Amino acid sequence: MNRTCVVCLGFTTKFVILQFLKVQTMETQSRLPRVKKTALTLLKIPLLFLLLYIFICSLDILSSAFQLAGGKTAGEIFQKNIVLSNPVAGVMVGILVTVLVQSSSTSTSITVSFVSSGLMDVQSAIPIIMGANIGTSVTNTIVALMHAGDRDEFERAFAGATVHDCFNWLSVLLLLPLDVATGVLRHMSQAVVNTLRLSSRDKPPELLKVLTKPLTKLVIQLDKSVLTALATEDQVQMNKSLVKHWCKSAVMKVESQLSGLLSCKHLFANSSLSDLAIGLILLVCSLLVLCGCLMLLVKLLNSMLKGQVSNVINKIINTDSPPPFTWVTGYLALLAGAGMTFLVQSSSVFTSALTPLVGVGVISLERVYPLTLGSNLGTTGTALLAALASRAEKLAAATQVALCHFFFNLFGILLWYPIPATRLPIRMASALGKCAARYRWFAVLYLVLFFLLFPLVVFVLSMAGWKVLTGIGVPVIILIISVATINFLQSRRPEFLPPKLQNWNFLPVWLTSLQPMDDLITRVTLCEHLQYKNINA
Repeated sequence: MNRTCVVCLGFTTKFVILQFLKVQTMETQSRLPRVKKTALTLLKIPLLFLLLYIFICSLDILSSAFQLAGGKTAGEIFQKNIVLSNPVAGVMVGILVTVLVQSSSTSTSITVSFVSSGLMDVQSAIPIIMGANIGTSVTNTIVALMHAGDRDEFERAFAGATVHDCFNWLSVLLLLPLDVATGVLRHMSQAVVNTLRLSSRDKPPELLKVLTKPLTKLVIQLDKSVLTALATEDQVQMNKSLVKHWCKSAVMKVESQLSGLLSCKHLFANSSLSDLAIGLILLVCSLLVLCGCLMLLVKLLNSMLKGQVSNVINKIINTDSPPPFTWVTGYLALLAGAGMTFLVQSSSVFTSALTPLVGVGVISLERVYPLTLGSNLGTTGTALLAALASRAEKLAAATQVALCHFFFNLFGILLWYPIPATRLPIRMASALGKCAARYRWFAVLYLVLFFLLFPLVVFVLSMAGWKVLTGIGVPVIILIISVATINFLQSRRPEFLPPKLQNWNFLPVWLTSLQPMDDLITRVTLCEHLQYKNINA
């Protein structure tokens, strides 16, 4: 009997152990997918930062490529005497130069050199600073084009990028005539400079440059003083290459032939290629890397921000504060944008990094707007620090130009943000996003038209003189204002208009819709595609 009990007890114990092991195995198997998913998510985080780092470095190299390809042209544009007397030409020069060199800080530094050397007064420099503010927003608009594969993403990304353009253009349209008539920016900046006891300081720290320079300086290094020399017609420097071949060193080398200098260590240090050739090579390579990083970033963000995670982030970023403090949220976002731009010391990098987040739907257009306005303020803070680090003879002029930039952006924010009804850039950018999503070629047309053709045409007209500019410009402005007024009345008060003007049906279709142009482009591209297929067949 005792033996039977022992056997039964043994079988029971064995059964219990087997069941326990089975349960443990099942639990382990059920945990494996969760552990694997967690591990993959943790691996994606450093990969995200790595891609973001390469993305920022490629933007820096893209800027260098544009400076090499168009930098000397940009410097020569500054030599045109028409800039000194025509504020409209000044704005267009600021846009063109900043687009050519992909750096508002470069165009601003050239302007400061002009002012400090007495070749240009502060009043003439202000329009160029305004133009640089417009030109610097081209980078995030280019980044938005990389989302063209998905219509919904493209609509959001293009709207998020162009809200910066719309703000800058509207600010210039209102503040440029005001400043020309009253000189308000010059007077305010001069008052601040007179009040402050300025003294030259050490060069301010550059957080972003510290992080990106180890990689970018291995690819290319530029001598930016050559651009300033071109603008100021310094005959000694202007024939030099923008590519830096000799770098400062504490070590003396006899074979370097230059006391205290060593040969720079980057890919093109000993290259015999021209600046234009190097610029074009870097332009193609940096654009390929930029596109690749952006596509991988978007896919990675889409995989990380699915389901509940996306909902949580959306609620955190896009939700307003509870009443009665709803209005505070936008200003907190504005301060956050200013702070982040001040830290990375580049508005182009910050706004370009926001564009993919808007595209994937993490940040709404309404929230990216104050972040972008804050970025505009943040970059002026960086410029002000750089100005305070100038040499004693350039300190007052550099600080005054930087303050003009600050007051311009501050007045723009006061015009287009505090009152919700005046937030026209959001509505304009939303309309541009919808148009670009429907007609994808419109995005390229917009980029070429507003950042190249329009500034170039207006600049040429400005060089022809005030009479030509006024004779062509005034009728165009009157036409635009009239059309905008009629559009407003058609949507709000059509009874105030004569019956014929209550809609645009009396106009040809190509004047009221982009569809005819889209049909033409579709036919042309379809014909080319069919011809290509027939040739291959």
